[in-house]
Amino acid sequence: MHSLWFFDDVNLFKVLCPHKFKKYKKEHDFDAYKKKDYIYFEDDSANKIYLIENGKVKIGYYNENGDEVVKAILSKGELFGEKAILGDNVRDEFAQSIDNSTSICPIGVTTMHDLMRDNQTFSFKVYKFIGFKFKKLERRLQLLMFKDTKTRLVEFIDELCADYGYDCEKTGDNVILHPYTQKDIASLIGTSRPTLNILLNELKEENYINFNRKEIRILKKSA
Repeated sequence: MHSLWFFDDVNLFKVLCPHKFKKYKKEHDFDAYKKKDYIYFEDDSANKIYLIENGKVKIGYYNENGDEVVKAILSKGELFGEKAILGDNVRDEFAQSIDNSTSICPIGVTTMHDLMRDNQTFSFKVYKFIGFKFKKLERRLQLLMFKDTKTRLVEFIDELCADYGYDCEKTGDNVILHPYTQKDIASLIGTSRPTLNILLNELKEENYINFNRKEIRILKKSA
């Protein structure tokens, strides 16, 4: 089981967060947010990036009709607001806490650039992470634009399996222990929670999956 945040066996949170560095520790605090609190809004100044110590954060924007479009739901150990590293001065999305006990590690862009300049290997890993995250977001947006809801759900489950799944030796099933609620998943694939529940039960009846609140199990196909 792994997440986007880990690659090359390196946990960037342990490397990145300023309270780990003597130089920044005295001036650094974590920020606490409750459910529905915004970390930033669209058009806010982009002068920080953020690491999630605990809780979950929704990233999204509002389309021309005023409808909310959810780009990502991030959990412990993940990074957001990273476009500020690349030179964006203004936010083109919002970030909102969706837990009652979300804890965020903010990092000023100048501090981040200092850390990256002082360590080329670390800098490479940060850019690699950002590139991987952008590719994943692009795939998700393509799903929303070009595929029907059931296909979006199946491909999202496959994506969850790649990020959070492991093989169950006893049954041969793929077990996915993921951080998302059904409401989260519905938002991410662009549907309603009732429709999601109908589709999950259809996939269950087709013997593709079994599921409960904490896990999704992709069932082994009989020979």
